[in-house]
Amino acid sequence: MSSDTAPPFGVRSMVAPLRWVAVRRPSLRGDYAAAHWAEPVDREILLEQHAAFVALLEKLDCRVEVLPAVDDMPDACFTYDPVFVTGAGAIELRAAKACRAGEPPLLAAQLHGLGLPIVARLQEPATADGGDMFWLDPETLAVGRSYRTNQAAIDQLRPVLAEEGVTVEVFDLPHDQGPDFCLHLMSVVSPVREDLAVVYPRLAPVPLLLELRRRGIELVEVPEVDYASLGCNVLAVAPGVTVIAQGNTATVELLRNRGVTVHEYEASEINKGEGGPTCLTRPILRVS
Repeated sequence: MSSDTAPPFGVRSMVAPLRWVAVRRPSLRGDYAAAHWAEPVDREILLEQHAAFVALLEKLDCRVEVLPAVDDMPDACFTYDPVFVTGAGAIELRAAKACRAGEPPLLAAQLHGLGLPIVARLQEPATADGGDMFWLDPETLAVGRSYRTNQAAIDQLRPVLAEEGVTVEVFDLPHDQGPDFCLHLMSVVSPVREDLAVVYPRLAPVPLLLELRRRGIELVEVPEVDYASLGCNVLAVAPGVTVIAQGNTATVELLRNRGVTVHEYEASEINKGEGGPTCLTRPILRVS
């Protein structure tokens, strides 16, 4: 698709209707074990599951930009992380995970080709993943300070976002399993409506839980049995309309009991990369 036919861009919400989104096909070639995927990975099934996920998004009225697979970048299918999209354009991030270092410039260039301005590029020593960032509201971005997102990145993001009238609220993440494993801020929280969010409180920053409650946001606590199968990773494609990996029966029931529409996709192989539906998507346009 050329930029001449591209719809408008801009993201300042986690739950506004998802109109346009970028995904990337997984690659058949790459060292998945070195990238900390749980082996063995059946790569043909991985491709089939990703294609079915794309089809589900399209069925839910999302315009899906399917980017080509890139060899030797096993994590590149998780397009939420390398670039963050704001109301003004795209911010190219810098990956702390060595095998992901090539992803930010690649995805930024591809999004620029679709018509998005590149409003900033993080510079050394900053490192950040999109998975540590989510919109609390259109003027407030929550950023997790973690093994993947450091203080230098936060310092560089603040003035960029201030130009859009956005403030940054920082929440520190715990050690959990250490720097070789991925604990993003969005590993422990997923907004699903303006007044509802899924959380995993055992690892969530206490100030974040208090802030959500202060804002009047009801919390759906993910049961322990669903955390490993990414039950806390829920993609809102519209307020109260969500996508979640199959196998999170308890969380699905909790959401449906609160009036949330839940769509499930098969993720036995995708989940081996510790990435759920939010990780697989780079929203380009969210607008009511």
